[in-house]
Amino acid sequence: MTKTLFTPGRTELAGNHTDHQNGRVLAAAIDRGISADFEANGGKVVHIQSSETGPFELRLDHLSPRTAEFGTSKALVRGVIAAFYELGLKIGGFDAVIRSALPIGVGLSSSAAFSVLIGKILNELFNGGEVDPVVIARAAQSAENTFFGKPCGLMSQLTCALGKTIYVDFADNSVEPVVADFEGMGLTLCLTDTGGSHADLSTSYARIPADMVYVANLFDKGVLGDVDPQAFLAKGWDPANRPVRRAMHFFEENARVPLMRDALKNRDGAAYMRLMNESGRSSEELLNNIVTSATGDTKLEQGLALSRKLLEGRGAWRVHGGGFAGCVQALMPSELFPDYKTEMEKVFGKGKCVKIRLL
Repeated sequence: MTKTLFTPGRTELAGNHTDHQNGRVLAAAIDRGISADFEANGGKVVHIQSSETGPFELRLDHLSPRTAEFGTSKALVRGVIAAFYELGLKIGGFDAVIRSALPIGVGLSSSAAFSVLIGKILNELFNGGEVDPVVIARAAQSAENTFFGKPCGLMSQLTCALGKTIYVDFADNSVEPVVADFEGMGLTLCLTDTGGSHADLSTSYARIPADMVYVANLFDKGVLGDVDPQAFLAKGWDPANRPVRRAMHFFEENARVPLMRDALKNRDGAAYMRLMNESGRSSEELLNNIVTSATGDTKLEQGLALSRKLLEGRGAWRVHGGGFAGCVQALMPSELFPDYKTEMEKVFGKGKCVKIRLL
């Protein structure tokens, strides 16, 4: 009997590159995502028909990472199945037709949503629907880290698995649902795909946690979330040093996330937009995840500059997600959105600026 499941994509609201350092994040599932029609096939082979990648299959007795598969959907399927197996959960062969409404490489967590969807399929078919969403999220993260070759944190997978807006403190693994009623505050949240792809940027992404861990190690800690912010500030750092700047971003952003959560709780749009702009500036000036020498792509930089020109003093804008390419996130009074959309699409193409609705 064929079944159907949907997994949403996610938008990061606050906490840019804080999750992999046991920091805080604010993220939301969105109304766009990935769907699957699937059924068990009684065998030991998984057959996938994907709208993005075409058909492929893999055997359940071949569950080791393969470097030749890095960056592929097949790696994610293999990795999630392997994670379920290692956890002692049930696995089995299945056939699935997968359809995605998430563009690949623009920062809507298409890989996380895909991985979580595979975990949901395994849960539904072979585990009675009893696997906790957090366990599915961790299986998806493991697949991305080990099989896909992306050293990501848990924010995206957790948001996709829970399917709601959440505030997460990875220091104590606490998760708090949050109501993000932008429309009720008279605001519109949107994303503009600037045309740059996240593909081939794994090395640039990997340098960010590596730089942060380097600073944490100076305090005999494994991640910055375990470092006392006051002890960090007491040091006489050279601000020209890239790892230092990225550590500065972490501590500032980590303190900002709960303030943005509280602004949502209080329905204070002005405070939220002020903090969102602070977050964006920190990513640009300290985290430095706007342009990378790996590709020389400046489309994201152009999108942020144009957003500043259109919204300064009236709205907010920031890099969305991992950075270096992909999307600009913007928030503004709803009456400004039509003109903002028109001007952004003059540069980046028709249909590239879309209003985002949160789940």
